[in-house]
Amino acid sequence: MTAADPVQRAAAWQLALSRAFARVEVAVHNPAWTGSLATVRLGSLQISDETSGPATVLRDAAAVAADPCGDIAARLQLDGTARVFQDGRVVELPPYSLTFLDLSRPFRLVLPPLQRARTLLVPRSVLGLEESALRRLTATRVGSGEGSTGALVLPLLANVGAALGGASPAVQEQIARAVAELLAALAVDHVARTGLDGRCAAPSLFDRITASVEASLGDPTLSPQTIADRHGVSLRYLHQLFQRRGDTVGGWIRGRRLAAARQELACPDDPGRTIAAVAAHWGFASASHFSRAFREAYGMSPKQWRTEQLADEASA
Repeated sequence: MTAADPVQRAAAWQLALSRAFARVEVAVHNPAWTGSLATVRLGSLQISDETSGPATVLRDAAAVAADPCGDIAARLQLDGTARVFQDGRVVELPPYSLTFLDLSRPFRLVLPPLQRARTLLVPRSVLGLEESALRRLTATRVGSGEGSTGALVLPLLANVGAALGGASPAVQEQIARAVAELLAALAVDHVARTGLDGRCAAPSLFDRITASVEASLGDPTLSPQTIADRHGVSLRYLHQLFQRRGDTVGGWIRGRRLAAARQELACPDDPGRTIAAVAAHWGFASASHFSRAFREAYGMSPKQWRTEQLADEASA
């Protein structure tokens, strides 16, 4: 993006994403933020390559209603670890793993610093799955583990751009059809391997609660009571859900906020962003409270952590 400031660049990136896929909103919290998107359409297959700094991409219910789209997006993360929220689930997407997103329903992407991804867009009919299986397929990770279909398909998807570059239009169309078929095979195999075709239960209440909280970590009003009210359970039962897993509601929220803040502090794109701003962004009541919690969790202050990470980046 060539716009002069990050707000203009983010707006341009939001428009590019909305034109390429479906209407979304983009939020960035970095004065040095940049992003880029390159898209090619080959018949029923669209391939988009994206790079960006840290951002949140949201397609909410209002956007779905205003701009309906039934296509399925397969996101292959190439650099950085993104988090994907859809259908009550959240999945972490490290490099060379893939997840499916249904553009007909709301979703949220939380993108890390210096991330890069390839998204392949196909009509939902291409995957050949029942709607119930499609609903359970979203926000689940397809990896390249030994013996899996992903071990074969994901490297091909990562390198398909090079194959298309020098090919004739006729060969490009053949490659596009083959890629679409590979995506369908990947989805069907993932469904069969994980029992997503109905043999597994819907996401548990605990999974739905934690996915919802992950999407709201920056909300300073987030509390056990607001979470319980949002999900229609008693405060006592909410605490029991976390206690069964050896944790507390407050401790789990604090841990996720600290991890997110720690990642943001390591971002080399914005060394001038204050620690207080990072703390506020992730829902901490004050910078001093954040610093104490950070030191207890990681054995050093936020300032020390940032200094070490920036020094490592400069020497790399």
